[in-house]
Amino acid sequence: MNFKNVRSIAAKELALYFNAPIAYIVIACFLLLTGFFFTRPVFVQNFATIRHYLEMLPLFMLFFIPAITMRIYSEEYKTGTIELMYTLPFTRLEVLAGKYLASAAVIGAALALTLVYPLSILLLGPLDIGAAAAGFLGALLLALMFTSMGVLGSSLTRNQIVSFILGFLLMFTFFITGKLTMFLPPAVTYAGFDLHYDNFVRGVVDLRDVVYFCSVTGVILYITHLVTAKEQ
Repeated sequence: MNFKNVRSIAAKELALYFNAPIAYIVIACFLLLTGFFFTRPVFVQNFATIRHYLEMLPLFMLFFIPAITMRIYSEEYKTGTIELMYTLPFTRLEVLAGKYLASAAVIGAALALTLVYPLSILLLGPLDIGAAAAGFLGALLLALMFTSMGVLGSSLTRNQIVSFILGFLLMFTFFITGKLTMFLPPAVTYAGFDLHYDNFVRGVVDLRDVVYFCSVTGVILYITHLVTAKEQ
């Protein structure tokens, strides 16, 4: 894999994201919603904490991330530019890596903007910086995993709305699995992200949880690679 080609594709995708209003609109909505649920406990309960925000974050990601990734393959399938890209000296793996990195960069930038929340807590009182850092690390790993699912959803269809729905359903499957501990075997609920993400929210960084997020992300990207090979 030629990393220069990956960088070139990622740069092109980033330009497409920020030359259109949709990325700005989606990020603005994400920040407004997360900001509301972060500040609500401050004004209602007179209690400043980052934990409530981190617990709500996966729910926001279910809608935010598919909205960002839905065009990443679908748009090129619809316009036929994906075929042109494959005639250039780019491999399918390089195209996938570039598209994934561009999507992850946009989503990571939106997540980075929410760092203002823990910084504001520092102005109001004490903050457990270690626990906050662990929480944001977990949020980043979850976002990267969800991004791979959004990219997979986009690789399956030419329609961006269908792409959004497919990405959402993939993420929701992992979202709901961890919440059905009373109805599903432990081995199945372990596949959901709840158990792993909750450790980060509590300030615990366990290597097994890091491996979980990285492994699922890698498997989803590999499946996407197989899907794009079939499309080609």
